[in-house]
Amino acid sequence: MDGGGFAGGAFDLGIESNGLALRLIARAASLRSRLTRVPYGDQALFISRDYLQRIGSYREMPLMEDVDLMRRIKRDGGRIFIIPERVLTSGRRWAREGVLRCTLRNWTIMLLYLGGVSPRKLARWYPSG
Repeated sequence: MDGGGFAGGAFDLGIESNGLALRLIARAASLRSRLTRVPYGDQALFISRDYLQRIGSYREMPLMEDVDLMRRIKRDGGRIFIIPERVLTSGRRWAREGVLRCTLRNWTIMLLYLGGVSPRKLARWYPSG
């Protein structure tokens, strides 16, 4: 990709909420993505079309397609730029399900995915909407 040799990028995460817990989660997510260079879909990912076509685009899966794509870019040596401005995602799911429950479920799903559990099985644990 032109633009400094980056394959793509993402924004820091912001969560629409006045609560301290969600502000801390957003900051932790932004820090995690800066350290790992594996941002998630709620950080408004963007990727050069040519680079995306070269590595095979998004894979059809019900969950974790963003993580799969970012991990493939990283393995390929592609660089991801994290823009310091925040993109806002809704805090409704956390408000509805509870911050602790939602966060623990998300961490569990990620660990299971990284351990090889199928995204189809994991999607049962992640309600839509």
